[in-house]
Amino acid sequence: MSNMIPFLPLMLGALAALFLRGWARNIIMLAAPIVGALNLMGFEHGVFWAMEFMGYSLELVKVDKLSLMFGYLFHLAALIAVIYALHVKDTVQHVAGLAYASSAVGAVFAGDLLTLFVFWELLALTSVFLIWARRTDRAYASGLRYLIIQVLSGVLLLAGLLIFAKVNNSLLFSHIGLDHDGIAQIGAWLIFAAFGIKSAFPFVHNWLTDSYPESTPSGTIFLASFTTKVAVYAFARAFAGEEILVWIGVTMACFPIFFAVIENDLRRVLAYSLINQIGFMIVGIGIGTSLALNGAVAHAFNDVIFKGLLMMTMGAVLHMTGKINGSELGGLYKSMPKTTILCIVGAASISAFPLFSGFVSKSMIMAAAVKEGYDYVWLLLLFAAAGVFHHAGIKIPYFAFFAHDSGIRTTEPPKNMLIAMTIAAIACVVLGSFPAQTVYALLPWEHDYQPYDVTHVLTQLQLLFFSALAFVWLNQRNLYPPELPSTNLDVDWFYRKLAPNIVKKVACKTYGAYEKLENTVVISIKHMLQSSYDEESGKPKGYFAKLWPIETMVVWVAGLLAAYLMLYYIIGLL
Repeated sequence: MSNMIPFLPLMLGALAALFLRGWARNIIMLAAPIVGALNLMGFEHGVFWAMEFMGYSLELVKVDKLSLMFGYLFHLAALIAVIYALHVKDTVQHVAGLAYASSAVGAVFAGDLLTLFVFWELLALTSVFLIWARRTDRAYASGLRYLIIQVLSGVLLLAGLLIFAKVNNSLLFSHIGLDHDGIAQIGAWLIFAAFGIKSAFPFVHNWLTDSYPESTPSGTIFLASFTTKVAVYAFARAFAGEEILVWIGVTMACFPIFFAVIENDLRRVLAYSLINQIGFMIVGIGIGTSLALNGAVAHAFNDVIFKGLLMMTMGAVLHMTGKINGSELGGLYKSMPKTTILCIVGAASISAFPLFSGFVSKSMIMAAAVKEGYDYVWLLLLFAAAGVFHHAGIKIPYFAFFAHDSGIRTTEPPKNMLIAMTIAAIACVVLGSFPAQTVYALLPWEHDYQPYDVTHVLTQLQLLFFSALAFVWLNQRNLYPPELPSTNLDVDWFYRKLAPNIVKKVACKTYGAYEKLENTVVISIKHMLQSSYDEESGKPKGYFAKLWPIETMVVWVAGLLAAYLMLYYIIGLL
């Protein structure tokens, strides 16, 4: 077991799911992540699969505390997502989901940049089928945009690693940083940009909010678990302590709040919330201390669970009602009480209520910001934490289950979906109540952080209480943005609307100018041909028309020879 390649159980499960059907497929799909997690328990730290390639040492499987933590996380996420999707009779989703999880595991155990690149691209190729599996025109178009941007990230990574290999004569994946000279700095920035795209940095974040809500209810659970977390892992390994990440992360934590509050599609609200939570992780990586890095990876671990829980509850609502817009939902607590309770657990976790998972990880990042003198960063993160409570902690359960009675009457989702949501909810409570025995035990760096001190608990409860009070007051005064069927403009408007319109106008004007030029040239040629013929006889006129062909050739040869002699004479003078 300890000698099995970490990503192999999930990949074999995907291959088996391609050919098996019914209960046999379900058993294999459930067994794959369990066997994979048990396999990881047999690993010790070190390189377990290495080879030489074109003079470079490749470490295809390298194990340390950081990779093991993400390895366990991805197997747990894959198991929950598989349970949630057992009722689905779609081979594409089953195969793509397990292959996608396998690619994520392969990426976090890659010890060199070339192996990382291979799994980086496999993440894009396997995940896009989870978007297309919804089989709508919107999903198809969104999947194409998603694939283009993900492949662009891979191209940047490839270019960066080639420069990195040339300068350093090594492809090993360790700390890279941005403090380089000459061409090495270009390579580092290209790798940084590749990681940034997959992390949904500002201005390149719309692939996430565009594609995830267009996936199937079960496909979204896989999507929310792997791609961005692989990018967070890559930043933690390669660019820890880069201060630019602090400010990028703060921006990511703050700006999605404004979009999430006015967004009507509740799964898109959670997509914006996902960017917000990644912002906290990026801040921790940018600060770069042991406390901050532990907070970043711990929050990544917890986020996969509580964000997956919220995505699952909204997926259950979509599955049972066929609707996901807040303006069309409400009153579902009457017919989906279990789903409502599970959603509230996820909302409490993402809002960082004491005894829930978000509380024990988000606080580490904020404590590190204060400790390292990032006072303004701490204030902005405090604002972002309050915003999270508004759009994910209150808005999601309130408008889906309580806001008003939409008249929709349905039932609870299938049992496998309830089981998956229950597992995630229990994990949220256990991780939040017993962090030292769970998520803290997996942390890669030494720490002595204690989340449950009086100051932290009271501060967080005050933040949550006054945030809730603000929501109630705004809602009572009709000042809170209502749920309206609408399309919100984001930066993707520039390349989805503005750029195509400009290109269309330029193309129309260019084509019009080309047509005019073509007509002018054709008319000129016709006129020239007509003027070279005698209208009465219809024979060519002019000096050369009176000569025999051989005489015409002699004239041209003599002219070319004269021109050559003159050119030769001029060059000789120079």
